[in-house]
Amino acid sequence: MPLVRAVLDPNVLISAAISPRGAPARLLIAWQAGAFELLVSSLLLAELRRALAYPKLARLVPAADASAYVSWLGSWAEVVPDPPGPPPIRSKDPADDYLIAVAAAERAILVSGDAHLTALAPRIPVQTPAAFLAGLPTIGA
Repeated sequence: MPLVRAVLDPNVLISAAISPRGAPARLLIAWQAGAFELLVSSLLLAELRRALAYPKLARLVPAADASAYVSWLGSWAEVVPDPPGPPPIRSKDPADDYLIAVAAAERAILVSGDAHLTALAPRIPVQTPAAFLAGLPTIGA
């Protein structure tokens, strides 16, 4: 049975870096255990790197840790091409359209906690971190 493929919104990845207890951090543990295939693109990694450098986040995740985190994701997740253009279904936040396009091109689930993305759930495969985590197979049980 093929693994579920997922694109995690950079906000989910940031939450995982900040708090080791929430669903986002548990998603990374599940990924490492082989429960799903994590997909990233150069645009996603660049957004993550940029966001982690914001002063508010830099106080929580030191620059060296942020750099190592982004490098780790770029090395271990599957790096897929950036989308060639906008997706047919767009978000209210145009800055997130590339996430929809990557997930669509790769036939992956988009995992996000952003309401403007999760509101698209009837039209695209998008789930909250908790819902996606709940649907994953138990690894090693």
